[in-house]
Amino acid sequence: MTDLVGTRDIYGETLARLGEFNQNIVVLDADLSASTKTGVFAKKYPERFFNMGVSEQDMMGTAAGLAASGKIPFASTFAIFATGRAWEQIRQSIAYPRLNVKIVASHGGITVGEDGASHQSIEDIALMRVLPNMTVIVPSDGVETNQVIETIIEYQGPVYVRVSRGKTPLIFDESYRFEIGKGKVVLEGNDATVFTMGTMLYKSMEAARMLKEEGINIKVVNLSTIKPIDKELVIAAARETKAVVTVEEHSVIGGLGSAVAELLGENCPVFLSRIGIQDRFGMSGNAEDLLKYYGLTPESIAIAAKNVIKKKMELIHDPDLSCK
Repeated sequence: MTDLVGTRDIYGETLARLGEFNQNIVVLDADLSASTKTGVFAKKYPERFFNMGVSEQDMMGTAAGLAASGKIPFASTFAIFATGRAWEQIRQSIAYPRLNVKIVASHGGITVGEDGASHQSIEDIALMRVLPNMTVIVPSDGVETNQVIETIIEYQGPVYVRVSRGKTPLIFDESYRFEIGKGKVVLEGNDATVFTMGTMLYKSMEAARMLKEEGINIKVVNLSTIKPIDKELVIAAARETKAVVTVEEHSVIGGLGSAVAELLGENCPVFLSRIGIQDRFGMSGNAEDLLKYYGLTPESIAIAAKNVIKKKMELIHDPDLSCK
């Protein structure tokens, strides 16, 4: 797990490879193909690549028209522009008619670093998750990204995929199988469960290894599909461990933490701590420094896990503490 790979790089490579076998794949970009890595596809299939310029709303409308004509359009730009600037077009022209458009956005979260708060999308998952008919996926490494792109080409309906700018360690090997709507237990444990996705999976695994040295066993679950969420797995893990932490490079409002809290609140209430961006904007800085500043580190995850375990144990000894 030492190899570092950018999920946006794997997206570009996979799209270009699959373009050879599926002539219906077309790609649209908003003048950022070098950064989103759709430029790899553009070089191989220029007749099926459309640079829409700095016109994200137009790009989404054009993608909808191509989908209605039987094509499989992939529309890419930075996450903040794809989901923010073009939200109404996605809602009205793609999600509402359930057209087969694949929105793959790069530069999600705060690890775009020096690009600063204006380009750090910490709301994109919430904006896409709220849309009916929209599937939302955040792959956690290069292997999973490759399989996500392969899978959504066969899936009929709109999909939002967030890929990252920074390089992350490879976690999975070729035996891994991605499936829409299914999570995966990456590390076993029965003291608490950490649900996570994307860039935070590896850091959550590091936290679990740190805790194991203290005799604390944490279950780590990769929930790369935020919507539809794996209800059975989430509920089963919460029932087993009775203490939950969610970790995401996104606002704690509306993202993975909210999805898990909503599900468990209705089915299996347990002590829960949400690690993410706490209702604030990002800022300019080195990516790793920003992760430390916002508490997205293995150490912070470990502390949160200890806290929910402590609350769980206190409740066992005094059931009246459940709402205190």
